[in-house]
Amino acid sequence: MVVEKDVEITMSDGVVLRADIHRPAKADGTAAAGRFPVILTQNPYNKNVSGGGGGDYFVQRGYVFVQTDVRGTGSSAGQWDAFGDREQKDGLEVANWATSTKRPWSNGELGLWGPSYMAINQFFTAAQHPRGLKAMFPIVPAGDVYRDVVASGGQIDAGFIPLWFGLVTGSGLVPPAVNQTRPEATLITLLQHVGGALGFQVPMLAGAVLGSDAGYDGPFYRKRSPLSVVDEIDVPTFLTAGQYDIFQRGTPMLFDRLQRNGVDTKLLIGPWTHTEGSMGGELAGSGIGSLSEMALRWFDTHLKGLPDNTLDRDVAPVTYHEIGSGKWRTMQSWLGSEVRAKTYALGSALKPVGGDTIAPLPVQGLCSRSTTQWTAGAVAIPGCTDNRINDALGVSYETAPATSDLRFSGPLNADLSVSTTGTDGLISVSVEDVAPDGSVDRITGGWQTLRHRAVIPSRSRTLNGQVVQPWHPFTRSAEQAVVPGQIYRVPVEVFPTGAVIEKGHRLRVTVHSYDVPHLLPNVQQLVRGVAGVVTVHHTTANPSTLVLPVRR
Repeated sequence: MVVEKDVEITMSDGVVLRADIHRPAKADGTAAAGRFPVILTQNPYNKNVSGGGGGDYFVQRGYVFVQTDVRGTGSSAGQWDAFGDREQKDGLEVANWATSTKRPWSNGELGLWGPSYMAINQFFTAAQHPRGLKAMFPIVPAGDVYRDVVASGGQIDAGFIPLWFGLVTGSGLVPPAVNQTRPEATLITLLQHVGGALGFQVPMLAGAVLGSDAGYDGPFYRKRSPLSVVDEIDVPTFLTAGQYDIFQRGTPMLFDRLQRNGVDTKLLIGPWTHTEGSMGGELAGSGIGSLSEMALRWFDTHLKGLPDNTLDRDVAPVTYHEIGSGKWRTMQSWLGSEVRAKTYALGSALKPVGGDTIAPLPVQGLCSRSTTQWTAGAVAIPGCTDNRINDALGVSYETAPATSDLRFSGPLNADLSVSTTGTDGLISVSVEDVAPDGSVDRITGGWQTLRHRAVIPSRSRTLNGQVVQPWHPFTRSAEQAVVPGQIYRVPVEVFPTGAVIEKGHRLRVTVHSYDVPHLLPNVQQLVRGVAGVVTVHHTTANPSTLVLPVRR
Protein backbone atom coordinates (compact mmCIF):
# COMPACT_ATOMS: atom_id res chain seq x y z
CA MET A 1 0.00 0.00 0.00
CA VAL A 2 1.20 3.50 -0.89
CA VAL A 3 0.12 6.46 1.26
CA GLU A 4 0.32 10.13 0.26
CA LYS A 5 0.01 12.33 3.35
CA ASP A 6 -1.77 15.68 3.58
CA VAL A 7 -2.50 16.15 -0.10
CA GLU A 8 -3.93 19.65 -0.52
CA ILE A 9 -7.46 20.13 -1.86
CA THR A 10 -8.43 23.77 -2.38
CA MET A 11 -12.09 24.58 -1.82
CA SER A 12 -14.05 27.10 -3.87
CA ASP A 13 -13.58 29.74 -1.14
CA GLY A 14 -9.80 29.27 -1.15
CA VAL A 15 -9.54 27.29 2.10
CA VAL A 16 -7.19 24.30 1.87
CA LEU A 17 -8.32 20.92 3.17
CA ARG A 18 -5.84 18.09 3.46
CA ALA A 19 -6.32 14.42 2.68
CA ASP A 20 -4.41 11.18 3.02
CA ILE A 21 -4.64 8.97 -0.05
CA HIS A 22 -4.14 5.23 0.41
CA ARG A 23 -3.54 3.36 -2.86
CA PRO A 24 -3.04 -0.30 -3.74
CA ALA A 25 0.58 -1.30 -4.16
CA LYS A 26 2.54 -3.85 -6.13
CA ALA A 27 4.72 -6.48 -4.48
CA ASP A 28 7.73 -4.14 -4.64
CA GLY A 29 5.86 -1.47 -2.64
CA THR A 30 5.28 0.95 -5.51
CA ALA A 31 1.81 2.15 -6.47
CA ALA A 32 -0.23 -0.28 -8.54
CA ALA A 33 -0.99 0.93 -12.04
CA GLY A 34 -4.53 1.65 -13.11
CA ARG A 35 -7.63 3.37 -11.84
CA PHE A 36 -9.68 2.12 -8.90
CA PRO A 37 -13.01 2.89 -7.23
CA VAL A 38 -12.67 5.36 -4.37
CA ILE A 39 -13.98 5.14 -0.80
CA LEU A 40 -14.16 8.52 0.95
CA THR A 41 -14.22 9.34 4.67
CA GLN A 42 -14.42 12.90 6.05
CA ASN A 43 -12.88 12.93 9.53
CA PRO A 44 -13.20 15.66 12.22
CA TYR A 45 -10.95 13.86 14.73
CA ASN A 46 -7.56 14.49 13.08
CA LYS A 47 -6.69 11.65 10.74
CA ASN A 48 -3.07 11.80 11.89
CA VAL A 49 -4.23 10.98 15.44
CA SER A 50 -7.23 8.71 14.88
CA GLY A 51 -5.57 6.74 12.06
CA GLY A 52 -6.99 5.30 8.88
CA GLY A 53 -10.29 4.27 10.39
CA GLY A 54 -10.13 0.80 8.87
CA GLY A 55 -9.94 2.02 5.29
CA ASP A 56 -6.79 0.03 4.58
CA TYR A 57 -8.94 -3.12 4.57
CA PHE A 58 -10.51 -1.88 1.33
CA VAL A 59 -7.20 -0.76 -0.18
CA GLN A 60 -5.89 -4.30 0.15
CA ARG A 61 -8.89 -5.42 -1.88
CA GLY A 62 -8.68 -3.08 -4.83
CA TYR A 63 -9.90 0.33 -3.69
CA VAL A 64 -8.36 3.75 -3.16
CA PHE A 65 -9.15 5.14 0.29
CA VAL A 66 -9.28 8.93 0.66
CA GLN A 67 -9.55 10.42 4.14
CA THR A 68 -9.82 14.16 4.66
CA ASP A 69 -9.61 16.26 7.77
CA VAL A 70 -12.86 18.23 7.95
CA ARG A 71 -12.47 22.01 7.66
CA GLY A 72 -11.08 23.47 10.87
CA THR A 73 -9.80 20.13 12.19
CA GLY A 74 -6.60 18.11 11.94
CA SER A 75 -4.35 19.38 9.15
CA SER A 76 -7.12 21.24 7.31
CA ALA A 77 -7.35 25.00 7.43
CA GLY A 78 -10.41 27.06 8.28
CA GLN A 79 -12.75 27.09 11.26
CA TRP A 80 -14.89 24.16 12.35
CA ASP A 81 -18.67 24.54 12.15
CA ALA A 82 -20.09 21.04 12.63
CA PHE A 83 -22.21 20.06 9.60
CA GLY A 84 -22.75 23.71 8.67
CA ASP A 85 -23.38 25.06 5.16
CA ARG A 86 -19.72 25.43 4.25
CA GLU A 87 -18.77 22.00 5.57
CA GLN A 88 -21.60 20.43 3.59
CA LYS A 89 -20.39 22.19 0.44
CA ASP A 90 -16.88 20.94 1.17
CA GLY A 91 -18.24 17.40 1.09
CA LEU A 92 -19.52 17.81 -2.45
CA GLU A 93 -16.30 19.47 -3.64
CA VAL A 94 -14.06 16.81 -2.08
CA ALA A 95 -16.20 14.02 -3.56
CA ASN A 96 -16.03 15.56 -7.02
CA TRP A 97 -12.28 16.09 -6.62
CA ALA A 98 -11.82 12.39 -5.79
CA THR A 99 -13.74 11.20 -8.85
CA SER A 100 -12.22 13.69 -11.29
CA THR A 101 -10.42 12.34 -14.34
CA LYS A 102 -7.48 14.45 -13.14
CA ARG A 103 -6.90 11.88 -10.39
CA PRO A 104 -4.79 9.20 -12.11
CA TRP A 105 -5.79 6.61 -9.49
CA SER A 106 -9.59 7.13 -9.67
CA ASN A 107 -11.99 5.37 -12.03
CA GLY A 108 -14.79 7.79 -11.13
CA GLU A 109 -16.79 5.37 -8.95
CA LEU A 110 -17.33 6.57 -5.38
CA GLY A 111 -18.49 5.09 -2.07
CA LEU A 112 -18.91 6.88 1.25
CA TRP A 113 -17.93 5.12 4.46
CA GLY A 114 -17.28 5.76 8.13
CA PRO A 115 -18.74 5.85 11.66
CA SER A 116 -20.43 8.49 13.80
CA TYR A 117 -19.60 12.00 12.51
CA MET A 118 -18.17 10.36 9.37
CA ALA A 119 -21.50 8.58 8.96
CA ILE A 120 -23.59 11.73 9.42
CA ASN A 121 -21.69 13.76 6.84
CA GLN A 122 -22.24 11.03 4.25
CA PHE A 123 -25.89 12.07 4.07
CA PHE A 124 -25.09 15.73 3.43
CA THR A 125 -22.59 14.81 0.73
CA ALA A 126 -24.88 12.26 -0.94
CA ALA A 127 -27.87 14.63 -0.87
CA GLN A 128 -25.94 16.92 -3.25
CA HIS A 129 -25.52 14.06 -5.76
CA PRO A 130 -21.76 14.14 -6.32
CA ARG A 131 -20.42 12.72 -9.55
CA GLY A 132 -19.96 8.95 -9.53
CA LEU A 133 -21.50 8.23 -6.12
CA LYS A 134 -22.73 4.62 -6.10
CA ALA A 135 -23.23 3.58 -2.45
CA MET A 136 -22.99 4.57 1.21
CA PHE A 137 -22.13 2.66 4.39
CA PRO A 138 -22.93 4.93 7.37
CA ILE A 139 -22.04 3.32 10.71
CA VAL A 140 -24.04 4.56 13.74
CA PRO A 141 -25.26 7.88 12.26
CA ALA A 142 -27.66 10.33 13.89
CA GLY A 143 -30.93 11.17 12.22
CA ASP A 144 -32.13 14.18 14.23
CA VAL A 145 -29.24 15.66 16.18
CA TYR A 146 -31.44 17.64 18.58
CA ARG A 147 -33.74 14.79 19.64
CA ASP A 148 -31.21 12.00 19.25
CA VAL A 149 -28.45 13.42 21.40
CA VAL A 150 -28.22 17.20 22.02
CA ALA A 151 -31.32 17.54 24.18
CA SER A 152 -33.23 14.28 24.57
CA GLY A 153 -36.61 15.24 25.98
CA GLY A 154 -35.63 18.90 26.21
CA GLN A 155 -32.73 18.77 28.69
CA ILE A 156 -29.12 19.21 27.61
CA ASP A 157 -26.97 16.12 27.14
CA ALA A 158 -24.14 16.44 29.66
CA GLY A 159 -22.81 12.93 29.18
CA PHE A 160 -21.67 13.00 25.56
CA ILE A 161 -21.71 16.54 24.10
CA PRO A 162 -18.91 17.96 26.34
CA LEU A 163 -16.79 14.85 25.65
CA TRP A 164 -17.39 15.24 21.92
CA PHE A 165 -16.53 18.94 21.85
CA GLY A 166 -13.42 18.17 23.89
CA LEU A 167 -12.36 15.44 21.46
CA VAL A 168 -12.74 17.64 18.38
CA THR A 169 -11.11 20.65 20.05
CA GLY A 170 -8.24 18.64 21.52
CA SER A 171 -7.46 16.73 18.33
CA GLY A 172 -7.69 19.98 16.37
CA LEU A 173 -4.98 21.56 18.51
CA VAL A 174 -2.47 18.79 17.81
CA PRO A 175 0.12 20.39 15.48
CA PRO A 176 -0.67 19.40 11.89
CA ALA A 177 1.72 17.10 10.08
CA VAL A 178 2.54 19.87 7.62
CA ASN A 179 4.61 21.58 10.34
CA GLN A 180 7.64 19.57 9.27
CA THR A 181 7.95 21.41 5.98
CA ARG A 182 5.75 24.52 6.31
CA PRO A 183 5.77 25.94 9.85
CA GLU A 184 3.93 29.09 8.75
CA ALA A 185 1.02 26.96 7.48
CA THR A 186 0.96 25.11 10.80
CA LEU A 187 0.70 28.34 12.79
CA ILE A 188 -2.09 29.71 10.61
CA THR A 189 -4.02 26.44 10.81
CA LEU A 190 -3.68 26.22 14.61
CA LEU A 191 -4.86 29.81 15.06
CA GLN A 192 -7.86 29.11 12.86
CA HIS A 193 -8.69 26.02 14.94
CA VAL A 194 -8.51 28.06 18.17
CA GLY A 195 -10.74 30.69 16.59
CA GLY A 196 -13.20 28.00 15.58
CA ALA A 197 -13.42 26.69 19.15
CA LEU A 198 -14.05 30.17 20.50
CA GLY A 199 -16.62 30.85 17.79
CA PHE A 200 -18.52 27.55 17.83
CA GLN A 201 -17.97 25.15 20.74
CA VAL A 202 -17.77 27.68 23.58
CA PRO A 203 -20.87 29.74 22.61
CA MET A 204 -22.88 26.57 21.94
CA LEU A 205 -22.19 25.05 25.36
CA ALA A 206 -22.62 28.31 27.24
CA GLY A 207 -25.84 29.15 25.44
CA ALA A 208 -27.36 25.73 26.08
CA VAL A 209 -26.53 25.88 29.79
CA LEU A 210 -27.97 29.38 30.15
CA GLY A 211 -31.19 28.53 28.29
CA SER A 212 -30.56 30.43 25.05
CA ASP A 213 -31.82 29.34 21.62
CA ALA A 214 -29.08 26.67 21.56
CA GLY A 215 -31.26 24.67 23.96
CA TYR A 216 -34.28 24.66 21.63
CA ASP A 217 -34.88 22.94 18.32
CA GLY A 218 -34.84 25.14 15.26
CA PRO A 219 -33.11 25.89 11.93
CA PHE A 220 -29.63 25.37 13.39
CA TYR A 221 -30.32 21.72 14.23
CA ARG A 222 -32.53 21.09 11.19
CA LYS A 223 -29.63 22.12 8.96
CA ARG A 224 -27.40 19.56 10.70
CA SER A 225 -29.83 16.61 10.81
CA PRO A 226 -29.65 13.86 8.15
CA LEU A 227 -33.43 13.38 8.37
CA SER A 228 -33.73 16.84 6.79
CA VAL A 229 -32.00 15.62 3.61
CA VAL A 230 -32.64 11.87 3.60
CA ASP A 231 -35.35 12.16 0.95
CA GLU A 232 -32.62 13.33 -1.46
CA ILE A 233 -30.65 10.10 -1.06
CA ASP A 234 -31.00 7.74 -4.03
CA VAL A 235 -27.97 5.43 -3.74
CA PRO A 236 -27.84 2.04 -1.97
CA THR A 237 -27.30 2.61 1.75
CA PHE A 238 -26.29 0.09 4.41
CA LEU A 239 -26.92 1.44 7.93
CA THR A 240 -25.64 0.10 11.22
CA ALA A 241 -26.96 1.03 14.66
CA GLY A 242 -26.52 -0.01 18.30
CA GLN A 243 -29.05 -1.00 20.94
CA TYR A 244 -27.06 1.13 23.42
CA ASP A 245 -25.86 3.76 20.95
CA ILE A 246 -26.27 7.49 21.47
CA PHE A 247 -27.99 7.55 18.05
CA GLN A 248 -30.29 4.65 18.97
CA ARG A 249 -33.31 6.74 17.99
CA GLY A 250 -32.31 8.24 14.68
CA THR A 251 -30.65 5.48 12.67
CA PRO A 252 -33.81 3.32 12.35
CA MET A 253 -35.74 6.42 11.28
CA LEU A 254 -33.26 7.00 8.45
CA PHE A 255 -33.68 3.40 7.34
CA ASP A 256 -37.46 3.69 7.50
CA ARG A 257 -37.49 6.77 5.26
CA LEU A 258 -35.04 5.30 2.76
CA GLN A 259 -37.01 2.07 2.51
CA ARG A 260 -40.30 3.94 2.03
CA ASN A 261 -38.63 5.95 -0.75
CA GLY A 262 -37.66 2.76 -2.58
CA VAL A 263 -33.91 3.05 -1.95
CA ASP A 264 -31.95 -0.21 -1.72
CA THR A 265 -31.21 -0.16 2.00
CA LYS A 266 -30.46 -2.42 4.95
CA LEU A 267 -30.33 -1.89 8.71
CA LEU A 268 -28.11 -3.81 11.13
CA ILE A 269 -28.59 -3.20 14.88
CA GLY A 270 -25.99 -4.71 17.19
CA PRO A 271 -25.58 -4.96 20.99
CA TRP A 272 -23.25 -1.97 21.01
CA THR A 273 -22.51 1.34 22.62
CA HIS A 274 -21.49 4.16 20.31
CA THR A 275 -17.79 3.44 20.67
CA GLU A 276 -18.24 -0.29 20.12
CA GLY A 277 -20.41 0.30 17.06
CA SER A 278 -17.97 2.86 15.65
CA MET A 279 -15.12 0.38 15.92
CA GLY A 280 -17.01 -2.39 14.13
CA GLY A 281 -18.98 -4.15 16.85
CA GLU A 282 -19.09 -7.89 17.42
CA LEU A 283 -21.31 -9.77 14.96
CA ALA A 284 -20.75 -13.31 16.25
CA GLY A 285 -23.78 -15.45 15.56
CA SER A 286 -25.29 -13.06 13.03
CA GLY A 287 -24.32 -15.19 10.06
CA ILE A 288 -23.12 -12.22 8.02
CA GLY A 289 -19.43 -12.05 8.93
CA SER A 290 -17.60 -8.99 10.24
CA LEU A 291 -18.69 -5.43 9.58
CA SER A 292 -15.71 -4.88 7.28
CA GLU A 293 -16.61 -8.00 5.30
CA MET A 294 -20.18 -6.78 4.99
CA ALA A 295 -19.03 -3.35 3.81
CA LEU A 296 -16.75 -4.97 1.24
CA ARG A 297 -19.64 -7.00 -0.16
CA TRP A 298 -21.74 -3.84 -0.34
CA PHE A 299 -19.06 -1.85 -2.17
CA ASP A 300 -18.04 -4.74 -4.44
CA THR A 301 -21.67 -5.04 -5.53
CA HIS A 302 -22.39 -1.36 -6.06
CA LEU A 303 -18.98 0.15 -6.97
CA LYS A 304 -17.35 -2.71 -8.85
CA GLY A 305 -20.54 -4.26 -10.19
CA LEU A 306 -19.52 -7.71 -9.00
CA PRO A 307 -22.54 -10.03 -8.82
CA ASP A 308 -23.48 -11.18 -5.31
CA ASN A 309 -26.50 -13.39 -5.77
CA THR A 310 -26.70 -14.30 -2.08
CA LEU A 311 -26.48 -10.81 -0.57
CA ASP A 312 -30.22 -10.34 -0.11
CA ARG A 313 -30.61 -13.93 1.05
CA ASP A 314 -27.82 -13.59 3.60
CA VAL A 315 -28.82 -10.16 4.89
CA ALA A 316 -32.47 -9.27 5.53
CA PRO A 317 -33.68 -5.66 5.26
CA VAL A 318 -33.52 -5.49 9.08
CA THR A 319 -31.23 -7.59 11.27
CA TYR A 320 -31.10 -6.87 15.01
CA HIS A 321 -29.59 -8.37 18.13
CA GLU A 322 -32.48 -9.07 20.46
CA ILE A 323 -32.12 -7.94 24.07
CA GLY A 324 -33.29 -10.67 26.40
CA SER A 325 -32.47 -13.68 24.26
CA GLY A 326 -29.14 -12.62 22.77
CA LYS A 327 -30.28 -13.95 19.41
CA TRP A 328 -30.16 -12.24 16.03
CA ARG A 329 -33.61 -11.59 14.53
CA THR A 330 -34.67 -10.40 11.09
CA MET A 331 -37.56 -8.35 9.75
CA GLN A 332 -38.68 -7.02 6.39
CA SER A 333 -39.27 -3.50 7.74
CA TRP A 334 -38.69 -1.65 10.97
CA LEU A 335 -42.18 -0.45 11.83
CA GLY A 336 -44.56 -2.24 9.49
CA SER A 337 -46.97 -5.14 9.26
CA GLU A 338 -44.83 -7.43 11.43
CA VAL A 339 -45.61 -5.42 14.58
CA ARG A 340 -48.80 -4.23 16.25
CA ALA A 341 -49.30 -1.73 19.06
CA LYS A 342 -50.36 -3.12 22.42
CA THR A 343 -51.21 -0.95 25.42
CA TYR A 344 -50.33 -1.74 29.03
CA ALA A 345 -52.02 0.38 31.69
CA LEU A 346 -50.10 1.42 34.79
CA GLY A 347 -52.04 0.40 37.86
CA SER A 348 -53.56 -2.71 36.30
CA ALA A 349 -51.46 -4.63 33.74
CA LEU A 350 -48.39 -2.84 35.14
CA LYS A 351 -48.94 -2.91 38.90
CA PRO A 352 -47.14 -0.53 41.28
CA VAL A 353 -44.12 -2.04 43.01
CA GLY A 354 -44.18 0.70 45.65
CA GLY A 355 -45.54 4.23 45.77
CA ASP A 356 -46.21 6.78 43.03
CA THR A 357 -44.18 9.76 44.29
CA ILE A 358 -40.64 10.50 43.07
CA ALA A 359 -38.26 12.45 45.30
CA PRO A 360 -35.89 14.89 43.52
CA LEU A 361 -32.63 12.96 43.86
CA PRO A 362 -29.97 14.15 41.37
CA VAL A 363 -28.16 10.80 41.43
CA GLN A 364 -30.97 8.96 39.65
CA GLY A 365 -29.62 7.30 36.52
CA LEU A 366 -26.02 7.17 37.70
CA CYS A 367 -25.99 3.47 38.61
CA SER A 368 -27.59 2.23 35.40
CA ARG A 369 -26.74 1.32 31.84
CA SER A 370 -27.78 4.87 30.89
CA THR A 371 -24.44 6.15 32.18
CA THR A 372 -22.52 3.81 29.92
CA GLN A 373 -24.72 4.49 26.91
CA TRP A 374 -24.69 8.27 27.13
CA THR A 375 -20.96 8.55 27.65
CA ALA A 376 -20.62 6.52 24.41
CA GLY A 377 -19.25 3.57 26.39
CA ALA A 378 -16.52 5.58 28.14
CA VAL A 379 -17.91 5.05 31.67
CA ALA A 380 -19.03 1.68 33.02
CA ILE A 381 -19.70 1.58 36.78
CA PRO A 382 -19.18 -1.93 38.22
CA GLY A 383 -22.40 -3.57 39.36
CA CYS A 384 -24.64 -1.07 37.59
CA THR A 385 -25.82 -3.24 34.71
CA ASP A 386 -28.40 -4.48 37.23
CA ASN A 387 -30.90 -1.65 37.59
CA ARG A 388 -32.19 -2.61 41.05
CA ILE A 389 -30.20 0.06 42.86
CA ASN A 390 -31.31 2.80 40.49
CA ASP A 391 -34.94 1.62 40.47
CA ALA A 392 -35.10 2.02 44.25
CA LEU A 393 -34.69 5.78 43.72
CA GLY A 394 -37.82 6.06 41.55
CA VAL A 395 -41.21 4.40 41.14
CA SER A 396 -41.75 1.12 39.30
CA TYR A 397 -44.66 -0.73 37.72
CA GLU A 398 -44.45 -4.30 36.46
CA THR A 399 -46.48 -7.11 34.96
CA ALA A 400 -47.04 -10.56 36.35
CA PRO A 401 -44.52 -13.14 35.11
CA ALA A 402 -44.99 -13.65 31.37
CA THR A 403 -46.76 -16.89 30.45
CA SER A 404 -45.14 -16.79 27.00
CA ASP A 405 -42.43 -14.76 25.32
CA LEU A 406 -43.35 -11.10 24.73
CA ARG A 407 -41.34 -9.87 21.75
CA PHE A 408 -41.35 -6.23 20.62
CA SER A 409 -39.36 -4.08 18.20
CA GLY A 410 -39.56 -0.39 17.40
CA PRO A 411 -40.24 2.86 19.30
CA LEU A 412 -42.37 2.94 22.46
CA ASN A 413 -44.67 5.53 24.01
CA ALA A 414 -44.95 5.99 27.78
CA ASP A 415 -48.06 8.19 27.94
CA LEU A 416 -48.07 9.31 31.57
CA SER A 417 -50.29 11.46 33.76
CA VAL A 418 -48.03 13.36 36.15
CA SER A 419 -47.98 16.32 38.51
CA THR A 420 -45.16 18.14 40.27
CA THR A 421 -44.71 20.54 43.15
CA GLY A 422 -42.39 22.60 40.94
CA THR A 423 -43.00 24.57 37.74
CA ASP A 424 -41.00 22.24 35.48
CA GLY A 425 -39.26 18.90 35.70
CA LEU A 426 -37.99 15.88 33.84
CA ILE A 427 -39.71 12.54 33.39
CA SER A 428 -37.13 9.79 32.82
CA VAL A 429 -38.62 6.42 31.82
CA SER A 430 -36.81 3.09 31.79
CA VAL A 431 -38.33 -0.02 30.20
CA GLU A 432 -36.87 -3.09 31.84
CA ASP A 433 -36.76 -6.87 32.08
CA VAL A 434 -37.09 -8.36 35.57
CA ALA A 435 -35.64 -11.87 35.74
CA PRO A 436 -37.01 -14.57 38.07
CA ASP A 437 -34.04 -13.97 40.42
CA GLY A 438 -35.04 -10.30 40.77
CA SER A 439 -32.23 -8.81 38.68
CA VAL A 440 -33.28 -5.94 36.44
CA ASP A 441 -31.97 -5.33 32.92
CA ARG A 442 -32.60 -1.88 31.46
CA ILE A 443 -33.75 -2.36 27.87
CA THR A 444 -34.28 1.23 26.74
CA GLY A 445 -35.32 4.65 27.98
CA GLY A 446 -37.06 7.90 27.19
CA TRP A 447 -37.16 11.41 28.62
CA GLN A 448 -39.47 14.40 28.58
CA THR A 449 -39.45 17.80 30.27
CA LEU A 450 -42.88 18.91 31.41
CA ARG A 451 -42.86 22.33 29.75
CA HIS A 452 -42.09 20.66 26.40
CA ARG A 453 -45.03 18.23 26.62
CA ALA A 454 -46.79 19.62 23.50
CA VAL A 455 -47.16 17.06 20.71
CA ILE A 456 -47.69 17.46 16.96
CA PRO A 457 -49.97 14.52 16.03
CA SER A 458 -49.28 14.75 12.29
CA ARG A 459 -45.57 14.08 12.90
CA SER A 460 -46.09 11.31 15.45
CA ARG A 461 -45.86 7.65 14.40
CA THR A 462 -48.83 5.34 14.90
CA LEU A 463 -49.53 1.62 14.70
CA ASN A 464 -53.12 0.39 14.34
CA GLY A 465 -54.37 3.76 15.55
CA GLN A 466 -52.13 4.06 18.61
CA VAL A 467 -49.20 6.46 18.98
CA VAL A 468 -45.90 4.62 19.40
CA GLN A 469 -43.59 7.58 18.76
CA PRO A 470 -44.88 11.00 19.87
CA TRP A 471 -43.23 14.00 18.22
CA HIS A 472 -42.56 17.05 20.40
CA PRO A 473 -41.58 20.39 18.77
CA PHE A 474 -39.13 21.51 21.53
CA THR A 475 -39.35 25.15 20.47
CA ARG A 476 -39.56 28.18 22.73
CA SER A 477 -42.99 29.07 21.35
CA ALA A 478 -44.34 25.56 22.03
CA GLU A 479 -43.42 25.57 25.73
CA GLN A 480 -46.39 25.24 28.08
CA ALA A 481 -46.51 26.50 31.66
CA VAL A 482 -46.60 24.03 34.53
CA VAL A 483 -48.80 24.80 37.54
CA PRO A 484 -47.75 23.05 40.77
CA GLY A 485 -50.13 20.25 41.69
CA GLN A 486 -51.96 20.20 38.37
CA ILE A 487 -52.04 16.87 36.52
CA TYR A 488 -50.73 16.84 32.94
CA ARG A 489 -50.71 14.14 30.28
CA VAL A 490 -47.10 13.80 29.15
CA PRO A 491 -46.32 11.44 26.24
CA VAL A 492 -42.72 10.29 26.63
CA GLU A 493 -40.94 9.06 23.50
CA VAL A 494 -39.09 5.91 24.57
CA PHE A 495 -36.25 5.17 22.19
CA PRO A 496 -36.61 2.18 19.84
CA THR A 497 -35.35 -1.27 20.66
CA GLY A 498 -35.71 -4.93 19.78
CA ALA A 499 -36.24 -7.11 22.84
CA VAL A 500 -38.07 -10.04 24.39
CA ILE A 501 -39.52 -10.53 27.85
CA GLU A 502 -39.09 -14.27 28.11
CA LYS A 503 -41.53 -16.62 29.79
CA GLY A 504 -41.27 -16.23 33.56
CA HIS A 505 -39.81 -12.71 33.33
CA ARG A 506 -41.65 -9.46 34.06
CA LEU A 507 -41.96 -6.28 32.01
CA ARG A 508 -41.20 -3.25 34.19
CA VAL A 509 -41.52 0.51 33.72
CA THR A 510 -39.57 2.73 36.12
CA VAL A 511 -39.93 6.51 36.32
CA HIS A 512 -37.38 8.97 37.73
CA SER A 513 -37.06 12.76 37.69
CA TYR A 514 -33.34 12.80 36.80
CA ASP A 515 -31.03 10.84 34.49
CA VAL A 516 -27.54 11.80 35.63
CA PRO A 517 -24.98 12.22 34.06
CA HIS A 518 -26.85 11.90 30.77
CA LEU A 519 -29.13 14.93 31.13
CA LEU A 520 -28.85 18.08 33.20
CA PRO A 521 -31.28 21.01 33.38
CA ASN A 522 -30.23 24.41 32.10
CA VAL A 523 -30.24 27.32 34.55
CA GLN A 524 -33.90 28.16 33.93
CA GLN A 525 -35.03 24.54 34.23
CA LEU A 526 -32.98 24.14 37.39
CA VAL A 527 -34.68 27.08 39.09
CA ARG A 528 -38.14 25.87 38.11
CA GLY A 529 -37.83 22.21 39.00
CA VAL A 530 -34.79 21.48 41.17
CA ALA A 531 -36.83 20.54 44.26
CA GLY A 532 -40.02 19.43 42.53
CA VAL A 533 -41.63 16.22 43.79
CA VAL A 534 -43.21 14.34 40.87
CA THR A 535 -46.24 12.06 41.20
CA VAL A 536 -47.35 9.51 38.61
CA HIS A 537 -51.14 9.11 38.40
CA HIS A 538 -52.95 6.04 37.09
CA THR A 539 -56.68 6.45 37.65
CA THR A 540 -59.61 6.21 35.26
CA ALA A 541 -59.70 9.99 35.02
CA ASN A 542 -55.92 10.35 34.71
CA PRO A 543 -54.53 7.16 33.15
CA SER A 544 -50.92 6.29 32.41
CA THR A 545 -50.01 3.73 29.77
CA LEU A 546 -47.12 2.11 27.95
CA VAL A 547 -47.62 1.36 24.25
CA LEU A 548 -45.41 -1.43 22.88
CA PRO A 549 -44.81 -2.37 19.22
CA VAL A 550 -45.37 -6.10 19.72
CA ARG A 551 -44.19 -8.55 17.08
CA ARG A 552 -46.97 -10.72 15.70
